[in-house]
Amino acid sequence: MTWLSRLVARAIILFAQMLTGMQARWNGCMPAAVQRVYFANHSSHGDFVLIWGCLPPDLRAVTRPVAGADYWEASPVRRFIGRDVFRALLIDRTGGRDGTAPDPVARMEQALRAGASLILFPEGTRNTTDERLLPFKSGVFHLARACPDIEFVPVWIDNLNRVMPKGEVIPVPLLCTVTFGTPLRLQPEEPKESFLSRCRQQLLALAPALE
Repeated sequence: MTWLSRLVARAIILFAQMLTGMQARWNGCMPAAVQRVYFANHSSHGDFVLIWGCLPPDLRAVTRPVAGADYWEASPVRRFIGRDVFRALLIDRTGGRDGTAPDPVARMEQALRAGASLILFPEGTRNTTDERLLPFKSGVFHLARACPDIEFVPVWIDNLNRVMPKGEVIPVPLLCTVTFGTPLRLQPEEPKESFLSRCRQQLLALAPALE
């Protein structure tokens, strides 16, 4: 990371702290130099910023958000922030013009085998519905099967979708919490439906009670 990337990263985290007062709650584990996949609910383009910013600097340096290339490569500024500041693993969600884009799970597996931790969103897209979670895509299961020794940590982000309500252009300062749950791993011979259900239930268990 260059000096400019480090400076921009600090500025973004400071802005996020001022705007959201983001608080990390390590309820099921503690920050540690352990390779992990942090999987979270997804309602805003700023979700991974909060998770990434809540990690200690040494863990932040080796943790890569998984994000859509179509959004983060849409302009030079976004491209710089996504690639150089966050070192995001940018995934082509369109399949490429000729349908030959690299397999996203294979790219995530490659990043894990290179020593990185990842931040990903199993819903696959931002949730703009009234449901707490959209159905999970199967990618998180295939990644766990490819890398069974990696810890998968559920992370619930609360209130960020209220900081920037749909249709508004001015953020509303509001306290946001980022709750880290108990790590889980794929069990031997565990079927896809069981693993996705466990991931979903452990993530929902971190959410605050509905009012």
